[in-house]
Amino acid sequence: MAKVRSKGNVSTEAAAEAVLRLNRVRGWVKHPDDVLGHPDFYFRSSKLALFIDGCFWHACPICGRIPKSRTEFWSKKIDENRRRDNRVRKKLRTEGIHVVRVWEHQVQTLGWVNRVNRLIPVGMRASH
Repeated sequence: MAKVRSKGNVSTEAAAEAVLRLNRVRGWVKHPDDVLGHPDFYFRSSKLALFIDGCFWHACPICGRIPKSRTEFWSKKIDENRRRDNRVRKKLRTEGIHVVRVWEHQVQTLGWVNRVNRLIPVGMRASH
């Protein structure tokens, strides 16, 4: 688990970036230091924070699971992650920032891209 990185994970963030580029969605920056929670992608013009959540680390209701060894440790760790996610989401919303969270297993679908497109200015949207 020590090799798991918080940034640049191929299965999540890099895949989402590829989907955004493929669909010509523009206007984002990655992991801005000045935005709470350092979202994976942040659209400044529309105040939209996009988080790509790993199913394991953020307790996906569909495919998240607790390992069979050290269950108490992992339950606590994942619960803390979920609580932090909720605090960050609430705080960002009070600052007028839209928050979109995408599960790892959803990255290759287009539903989340369509949702992002609805929330960003026309000039930054994908043109289909």
